Amino acid sequence: MRVVAGSAKSLKLKTIEGMETRPTQDRIKETLFNMIQYDIPGSTFLDLFSGSGGIGIEALSRGAKEAYFVEKAKPALRCIRENLRYTKLDDKAQVMAVDVVTAIRQLEAKKVTFDYIFMDPPYNKGFEDDVLAVLNDSTICTPDTVVIVESSLETEISDFEELKVSRVKKYKTNKHTFLRKTQED
Repeated sequence: MRVVAGSAKSLKLKTIEGMETRPTQDRIKETLFNMIQYDIPGSTFLDLFSGSGGIGIEALSRGAKEAYFVEKAKPALRCIRENLRYTKLDDKAQVMAVDVVTAIRQLEAKKVTFDYIFMDPPYNKGFEDDVLAVLNDSTICTPDTVVIVESSLETEISDFEELKVSRVKKYKTNKHTFLRKTQED
C-alpha cells in the first residue's frame, strides 16, 4: 500500500498483519480520489474505522488541511501514528483512540464539522447503517459534507431522513456509496 498522489506520493505505508483490516487497494483509492480531487485541498477529513490510516493520509497528502483518524484497535493505532510520522503529515492529524460513536459525540462537543467523512467498517457486520443513523442526526455532518462508505457489494446502504444516497461506484470486490444531507427549504 502506498500514497498515490500529493506531498507524500509513492511512500509505502505500513499495514496491519492479519485479516482484521483490509487496506483499500491503491487502484480503488486512486479512483476514489480522482472523483473528489478538486474539493480535497483545504478540506477537513474524517476517517472512521481508519485501519492503517491510508485514506486519511491520502487526503492529507493531497492537500486536506486537517484529518481526524478514528480507530480503537491498538495495533492499528500504532500503525496510523507510524504512517503519519513517516509521511510527515502528523502535524495535520488528530488520532482518536475510541469507538466511532464516541468519537462522533466528542467531535460534536467540540463543534467540529467535516467536508468529507469516510468510513470503511468491517464488511457485512451491519455497522454502516448504525453509523449512518448517528451521522444523520449529527452536527459534524452538514449539507456540504460528503459521506463516503466503503462496503462489500452485497451491503445495502439505506437512505435516512436527511442523509440520502447520491452516487454508488462499484468495483470488482466492493463499492463506494456517497451520501449527502438534504437541504431544508
